[in-house]
Amino acid sequence: VQLQASGGGLVQPGGSLRLSCAASGSIVSINTMGWYRQAPGKQCELVANIFSGGSTNYAGSVKGRFTISRDNVKNTVYLQMNSLKPEDTAVYYCNADIRVEPRVTYNYWGQGTQVTVSS
Repeated sequence: VQLQASGGGLVQPGGSLRLSCAASGSIVSINTMGWYRQAPGKQCELVANIFSGGSTNYAGSVKGRFTISRDNVKNTVYLQMNSLKPEDTAVYYCNADIRVEPRVTYNYWGQGTQVTVSS
């Protein structure tokens, strides 16, 4: 199983970006999917996650600006980031709990994608 993230880049303050992360491989089902980020010199932090039923959870710093969603047919999670601020600059990682056999679930990480917010 692999998670492939895409969509990072350089954007001006106030701008928008959309991150995508697609899971592929031998997948029975996917439970929680989420995005984390790590800024230089800081600890990795949860940005947002979305549960299999569709409920969501956001870090306070992004609430109202970021929206997480998922496409269960495409096994893909998205992060729509609006009103970006310089403090959103970080490497963003996707994460997912994936059931690979009826009673076996593993946690997977995608490769990071850099988001830089700067004028």
